[in-house]
Amino acid sequence: MTTLSKRSTIYLDPALHQALRLKALETSRSMSEIINEAVKEALAEDAEDLAAFDLFYSGQRTYCLDS
Repeated sequence: MTTLSKRSTIYLDPALHQALRLKALETSRSMSEIINEAVKEALAEDAEDLAAFDLFYSGQRTYCLDS
């Protein structure tokens, strides 16, 4: 975790918390590192979806030549 991180409180279901703890132990990573990676991936997917939506509604059309 970087030195410039922000502290936050999240509430997890007990089963999810236990799974996260086990994954942290198995991978020798902190729970924060795992959560940060998951959030980054989710936000990246959202950004891709929003970019595609914006492109579609801006009037520009793209075509896929792969079938």
